[in-house]
Amino acid sequence: MALENSEKFDLKVVEENFSSALCEEDDVQLQGYLNSYEELNKFFTLMGTVFGFVSKDLKSKMDVLAEFLANEKISDNFVTVKKMIEYERDNQLLHKKGYTSGSRTLLRLHRGLDFIREFLKNVGELKDEENTGGVCREAYDRTLAKHHPYMIRKGAQIAMYTLPTREQLLKKVCGDEIGVKEALETLPKTLDATDAVYTRIEALYTNYDLHALP
Repeated sequence: MALENSEKFDLKVVEENFSSALCEEDDVQLQGYLNSYEELNKFFTLMGTVFGFVSKDLKSKMDVLAEFLANEKISDNFVTVKKMIEYERDNQLLHKKGYTSGSRTLLRLHRGLDFIREFLKNVGELKDEENTGGVCREAYDRTLAKHHPYMIRKGAQIAMYTLPTREQLLKKVCGDEIGVKEALETLPKTLDATDAVYTRIEALYTNYDLHALP
């Protein structure tokens, strides 16, 4: 049975929002970033319990940043990633006790995005009948696993053994054959936009020496 449009994972939404989020020569608009991430998180929600450990954590991080953007008193300081970093740095908020740092929160999403783009890239290179578990583990081991404690790593790696073939996975998250066909056609442009956003944020965190935020 085909999924309703609101329940489908739409790569075009990801691509359009990430592309529009690129601003200046080196910055990223936070709202567009979050809009894309909402759609990416839908991908994991549709896949079910296998990615529950990712989906729940990412959603809580998105909610924190959305609250900053919704707060009229301070929202201007969170319009872009660079503005947020400089605001929190200049006001000594990056390490302040009792304060949930937007920069620290975004760093967690940024690491998650590294895993997501690696996994989607790998899925795009598979044949329909090939299993997605192996490429998912490869992507996870290269990215998020470096930041997860042992028990989470083991649980995630075991869960990935249950992942289906590429065809089954895409039908589950994209709905019908038309949705799958559109997703595969859109995937290259989406990966380009995702890579551009990821590269900019990676550079900002490097320039401001924030990769080690606790």
